Amino acid sequence: MKNVDYIVVGDGYAGLFLAHQLIKNNKSFVIFSEGRKSASQISAGIINPVVLKKFTTFWKAQEQIDFLKTSLKEIESYTGENYLINAPIHRIFHDENEQNLWLKKSGNEELSAFLDKKFDRLNGVKNDFQTGKVNQSARLNVNGFFSGLFNYLEKNDHLVKERFDYTKLNPSESVYKDFSFKNIIFCEGMGVKDNPYFSETAVIPNKGHHIKVKLSQPIPEDITIKKKHFLFPTGNGLYFYGGTYDRDQLHHHIDDSAVTQLINGLSEFYPYDFEVKEVHFGFRPTVKDRRPIIGRHETLNNLYVFNGMGARGILNGCYFSRDLFNFIENDIPLHEEVSSKRFQ
Repeated sequence: MKNVDYIVVGDGYAGLFLAHQLIKNNKSFVIFSEGRKSASQISAGIINPVVLKKFTTFWKAQEQIDFLKTSLKEIESYTGENYLINAPIHRIFHDENEQNLWLKKSGNEELSAFLDKKFDRLNGVKNDFQTGKVNQSARLNVNGFFSGLFNYLEKNDHLVKERFDYTKLNPSESVYKDFSFKNIIFCEGMGVKDNPYFSETAVIPNKGHHIKVKLSQPIPEDITIKKKHFLFPTGNGLYFYGGTYDRDQLHHHIDDSAVTQLINGLSEFYPYDFEVKEVHFGFRPTVKDRRPIIGRHETLNNLYVFNGMGARGILNGCYFSRDLFNFIENDIPLHEEVSSKRFQ
């Protein structure tokens, strides 16, 4: 029997940022990864403090950005790499009204740190009304982040490459197979619906597609371009463009309509030929109030849920992993806005 402080189930942003908290605080743990690519692992990795449809920000945006940068530096200390890509978002304006709204919003106290007042014109794409730069925006090197952390976890005997079997869990004895544990945290995304202990978790699947394209003419590579969706280089001569949002078409195969939507969206501002090389999709675990769901099981005090990261999986997963850790270890109450009790 192997004794650990924690078992973590799930290997997306929530699970890996939680693993970082455990590493940082010298806790013994294992993380279960069944080897399938999660929505996190095929995500764009956009780090963005602004809602770019309405030019607004969101709860704790500056705190989350700051905490992410600190956490990535800490992760660099043991993986040897910093996965932050400083490629700011440039939002293409549709018309003068959007320009004026951006300038007006940039004067707001909560947005002045994010909305640059100086507009730019980009080469290689249609931007008749120029672009606005989102200060403090960036990208995560998604492939590097997951491969680097998985390698570290495996080398240090933290990684268990198998599907978690709920029938082998005995919460009253704090035992799972050959492990005894103090706490177990489920970070399963939409997989939580198959979890008999947390199947009522109020997450809603939101299907997202993106395409990888080969462009016939170059565009600036040190930025992330945004109009309807995001466009940026991924290496090997390919560019990421996406992603879509769909709460209705939830089958587990590619939607041709979503691919058409992406092709049309890219064609709106990229005036040259391009070739679709790959199509990917995943299911984001979203919540109706756009806040994560974090908490302890109603009757089993050693079982926890950490879910509902939505489209901001990087920021939410990083920031609230600390809150969950402090809740468990130091009995610091969770914010009411993210507590699972708000749905009871």
